[in-house]
Amino acid sequence: MRYQRLDLNLLTALRALLTERNVTRAGESLHVSQSAMSGMLARLREYFDDALIVPVGRRMELTPLAETLTERVNDLMLRLDATLATRPGFDPATSRRQFSIVASDYVTHVLLLDVLRQVHHEAPGVSIEFRQPSNTAGIDLENGEVDFVINPARFISPNQSSTVLFEDSYHAVVDRAHGDIGDRLTLAQYQAARHVTLENNGRPQFETWFLSEHGGLPRTEVTVNSFALLPPLVLGTRRVATLHTRMAQQACAQWPVRMVQLDFEVPRLVETLQWHRYRDLDPGSQWLREKIIAQAATMAAVPALRSPAPG
Repeated sequence: MRYQRLDLNLLTALRALLTERNVTRAGESLHVSQSAMSGMLARLREYFDDALIVPVGRRMELTPLAETLTERVNDLMLRLDATLATRPGFDPATSRRQFSIVASDYVTHVLLLDVLRQVHHEAPGVSIEFRQPSNTAGIDLENGEVDFVINPARFISPNQSSTVLFEDSYHAVVDRAHGDIGDRLTLAQYQAARHVTLENNGRPQFETWFLSEHGGLPRTEVTVNSFALLPPLVLGTRRVATLHTRMAQQACAQWPVRMVQLDFEVPRLVETLQWHRYRDLDPGSQWLREKIIAQAATMAAVPALRSPAPG
């Protein structure tokens, strides 16, 4: 089909070229050969009367015209995808739709496990893919590559729809037999302790805040890539792990560990759910996000921490 002399089938090729900035990678993303991709590029160059992508040294770069097209073409394709995906109704019992969610294992444990159980019973044909949070999560949402992103509020994308899900705080977790630490952990004790920490696509929010606030991080003895691995790694040791309060409470029910209040000011965590604004009226997206929001509403509030003890 043509629109204003342009074969609309070339729009996906144009988007791939503008995104990948490489003919070979663009072809791979569309599952076509390099020669076929080169042919589509030639037709696009003829239509726009512009090279679109040119070699500069050892790399390929977009021409000024192509740079101006990138955001517009991406926005156009997202609108088209959203329009085609939207149906008059959504029947979870018969749908075979796949959703992708960016969420940490912490959010999965304290919120999404219950949602997944509901989906299992109500929508047996629906599948859900989880992706780890990363620096590209916001871009992936903007590009329509993921359906939902659950992240701390400071990472929110101002261009997309969002809602607050729940708030949380932080506690330390230690082995129950660790007698050197009482119910509260002072800043000096915290800095002197040996820690189990998380590193997964970057430093977590608490450690980022602590480094900025106190100019350095305590000694890390073990580094893992999952919040769920933190509690068992303090067992039988004098290590300290810092966890979100909700997950620390779960850990105490599962492992012989205990919670210790951090006796210094700590940040408050606000978790948000985001989805692309073009999916606002998509019945399938509405169904799943309403389930997530409803489950979050059942979560008990985490009380604010007491003020640090004097001295």
